[in-house]
Amino acid sequence: MRAACGLACLLLLGVAAVAANVRLYLKEGGYHVVREYQVQSDRVRFYSVERSDWEEIPLELVDLKRTEAELKERQAALAEETRILTAEEAAERARADEVARVPADPGVYLIDGKDLRPIPQAEAKAVTSRGRSILKVLVPAPVVAGKVTVELDGARSANVVTQAQPEFYFRMALPERFAILKLAVKKDSRVVQTWQVMPVTDEVIDEQEIVPVLHRQMGPDLYRIWPVEALKPGEYAVVEYTAGQRNIQIWDFACQAAAK
Repeated sequence: MRAACGLACLLLLGVAAVAANVRLYLKEGGYHVVREYQVQSDRVRFYSVERSDWEEIPLELVDLKRTEAELKERQAALAEETRILTAEEAAERARADEVARVPADPGVYLIDGKDLRPIPQAEAKAVTSRGRSILKVLVPAPVVAGKVTVELDGARSANVVTQAQPEFYFRMALPERFAILKLAVKKDSRVVQTWQVMPVTDEVIDEQEIVPVLHRQMGPDLYRIWPVEALKPGEYAVVEYTAGQRNIQIWDFACQAAAK
């Protein structure tokens, strides 16, 4: 309400400014700066801004056509500015309402019509030829040089999404990268990423199938994200990660066609 009142006050001030700065043009080429004017028979009565008093001048000396044309142009410009400000205020109010409906807890929330459905964070494992170890968000699992796959248990996600182009709110816990990944399905697991760990340097090269996405930042840590194109049925995940740091957070989902 305060923002709306502020905008209204600004608009009223704008109208007053236009009324207080009218140029009353003369046919000889000059003009008077007036607050207002009135055509009275064969004379024009006006309030002079320069002399702060009412004056009169013969109508035949006034270029009334030019005066009125300029006034109409300025009023049209003000009306357009008012329309733009009103639209911007409405958009900002809608954006604030949208942000307010997203929970404050970090995570991924599927937009399901007018509802939000939280997607549970998955527990990932680093799999090597020597075995499996649970990944920790802030303390990455130690790995040796070679190939490591980041996997989720089970060939199918329990989080089923029926929209071909699902949209998510993503409230991030840390200022990291985010993406939607296509997962590779194995017999009893899904591969999220593959790490190539370099010997000696311990450098990690991430390999994954990234789905092209669009996003809109809604706040310092809040994004709205969606795939550029319709997803094919399969296994996917929204992820937050730091490239080469062996830490990743995963919110998995299965994309399936809606039942007809």
